[in-house]
Order: sequence, then structure tokens, then C-alpha cells
Amino acid sequence: MKDMDNASVSIRHLDLAFGSVQVLRDLNLDIGQGEFLVLLGASGCGKSTLLNCIAGLLDVTGGQIFINGQNVTWAEPSKRGIGMVFQSYALYPQMTVEGNLSFGLKNARMPRDEIARRVARAAEILQIEPLLKRKPGALSGGQRQRVAIGRALVRDVDVFLFDEPLSNLDAKLRADLRVELKQLHQQLQNTMIYVTHDQVEAMTLADRIAIMKGGLIQQLASPAEIYLRPTNKYVADFIGSPSMNFIEGEVSGGVFKSGDLSVPLEAYDFVNGAREGRAWFGIRPEHVTIGEGPVTVQANAEVVEPMGSDTVVWTHVAGSPFRIRMDGQAQVATGDSLTLGLDPARASLFDHDSEERL
Repeated sequence: MKDMDNASVSIRHLDLAFGSVQVLRDLNLDIGQGEFLVLLGASGCGKSTLLNCIAGLLDVTGGQIFINGQNVTWAEPSKRGIGMVFQSYALYPQMTVEGNLSFGLKNARMPRDEIARRVARAAEILQIEPLLKRKPGALSGGQRQRVAIGRALVRDVDVFLFDEPLSNLDAKLRADLRVELKQLHQQLQNTMIYVTHDQVEAMTLADRIAIMKGGLIQQLASPAEIYLRPTNKYVADFIGSPSMNFIEGEVSGGVFKSGDLSVPLEAYDFVNGAREGRAWFGIRPEHVTIGEGPVTVQANAEVVEPMGSDTVVWTHVAGSPFRIRMDGQAQVATGDSLTLGLDPARASLFDHDSEERL
């Protein structure tokens, strides 16, 4: 963890319960100045709840929240120095874009020339200058979301909070706005905390990702670290599409064994030295090669899914469902016999019971 003095947002031993239901549990998190942190997880994992606690929209049960060194645990949302963008655009339909952008500033009795300066700057950054006189009903979904981001931008704050801002948009628009958000962060260098259940958004946007489950952070690391060295089986399964292949077996004598499959582990990088016992062997579909590899195994193509840039082949290895991601031009058909190459150096091993990385 980073030193709190260098952290833009620091969360200490945070608890939140609704009655007898514990949603967040003794959660600690430091987010660096200018960092883009993504909170990622399935529905109900606590990611939006955590964001709402940082925003001051929920009263915590225990623990403390610091923003730029100030304890804001019980401060009003308007006093926290944050700007928030919600999943729904929440724009005032009777106001123009300019009116929506300036509304909060007018309520704060900001001087008129300062309001005009901030609105003009936000409109320029987000490229919505031609839209300022339109009302939300005359805008596309992407334009409305830009206005919603602009409304946070005009507040000129250090920390921006995003609660699944792209989930209401179609796939192409999501991809376009992902790029714009990344460029916005590179331009502004503000701290951004972004909630999503979409792993593509997380991997492409984040400096670091916090993967959550059951109100706890399972792993906090860079996208590359999470992808290549998941800390447990849940993280390994959650990241990747298709997700990681898992084979149940046993590590004995420096070899993973499952049925007829035998994988020597000399090249595997154990976390705390080699360990033996029941385990899960995991390898990503894109890390399986065809025709060669340190370890080879035979399989039959059972289902072939052409996806244009990729082809995903479904089969079984050692009795477990197994997927291979191949080049989109690969010539493979249902029923074909395949020689699969497995590289232990690119694999992940997890303890069978705790599911922690070995």
C-alpha cells in the first residue's frame, strides 16, 4: 500500500452493514494522486457501495475516509472535493446543455464570468461546444454522457467518481467513450475512481484494478499483473474472455497430474516455493498453442466458434471442459484431432481448498 501522505483517497478499516447484512468488511485502500483506479466485480460485490461511501451518499458503519489528507468520513458530499458521474445521465430535461453544466455553479453563487470560463473549458475538453444550446432530448446517448461528465468537470475538483457511466450505451459507443475517458485522464491527471462489471473497461482504462467479491478486495494490482498472476482462482476465472481453463488434479514430485495428463513444473514460478497436494491447474485459452509446446496433449474439437479475429475451440482435457483461442483464419472443424501445447511457465496453480495461488 502507498503511504497515506501521498494518497489522494485513503480508506481505513471501512465497514458498512445494512441491518444484519455486512456489505463492506474492514476494507483498506489507498489511491494515488492522479491514479485511474477501477473497482471491478460482479453485481452485489460492493463496488458501487464503496464508491457511494467515498462520495458521502452512504453513511459508513465503521472506519474512516480521507481525501487529500482530510478526514471526510462524515462530511457532506458537496464538501468532499469530488465530482460524480452516474450510470443514468440525470440531466435536467428542461435545461440546455449549458444550463445543465452551470446549474450547480450558480447554486454555489459562483461569479458569472467564472461560470462561463469553466463551462467553456469543459465544453472544449469534451468537444461539446456545438451542443451548448441544445436540450438533452435532442442529444444521443453518447452526447448526454459527455454532458454528464462535463457537469462533474466544471466543479474543478481533484477526484472524479464514475459509477458504470458507459453501461447504458451500445458496444461501439462504449468503445469510443472508453478512449475519450482515457484521453481525458491523460489530459487532466486527476484522480479517477471508476466502477464497472465490464472487464474490458477495467483492463483498458485502469492504472490499477481492485477486484471485489463479497465486500472484500480480492486483488489490487495492475491489469497486466492481474491477467498474468491472478492471486486466486476467483480472480483468474473472472478476468479473461473466454475465462481461464481449470483442471483438477494433484502436485506431486514437482509434477501436476490429472488422469493421463502430466505437467512438469520446473518452469513454474511458485509464490512461496514448491508445494504439493491437491490443486487446480489453470491456463488461459490464448496461451494454449497448437502442434507444439513443452507439454503436449491430444484433444478433439467438439465445438468451433468463429469470431472474426479469433476462433474459439471447445474440447475436453483430462475430463475437464477446455477452450483454445486460435487465430481467426485457423482451419479447424468439429471433430478434428488437435495436438495442444501447454507451457507451465504461462500457467497458474491454485490450492484445491483455499483456491489461493501456489
